[in-house]
Amino acid sequence: MPVTLKLDFVDAVCDGSLKNTYVNGKKMGYEFQIRLSNYRGHYLSCIHELAVSVDGKEIDSNDFTFTLNNKEFTVNQLPSLISEFWSVVEPATIKVYEPEGLEEGEHHIDLKLLLRIPYMPVPGNGEGLEYALLDSCGSKNLSVRD
Repeated sequence: MPVTLKLDFVDAVCDGSLKNTYVNGKKMGYEFQIRLSNYRGHYLSCIHELAVSVDGKEIDSNDFTFTLNNKEFTVNQLPSLISEFWSVVEPATIKVYEPEGLEEGEHHIDLKLLLRIPYMPVPGNGEGLEYALLDSCGSKNLSVRD
């Protein structure tokens, strides 16, 4: 098990960012913004694990995307994004495909976001080199807005 560091500089889930999304006037899902809770940015290829739960229900990784720098990526694309940089001052957007979106009211968002720290290698277990992980997880209750 690699070493995990937790630095709570900002809330990982951004206040007031939960809203339903529409395509051609039809509610097709919802989105919210997240931030790195760290003192420096990371390349998207350093994302070790990304998972989202809303109201206790884990969202399948095929049903949400990660948007940054005006580009939208699937979770499966993240490991190959060696030149896409996530600055600590820029929020990313998680877009969830969920027909009918979310009902009006408060919803609990859980974010699991672990990043490999490429400049902090940790001796492995003989099977190869491991890296320390940055825990940028967070959770928050947000009210949905349209």
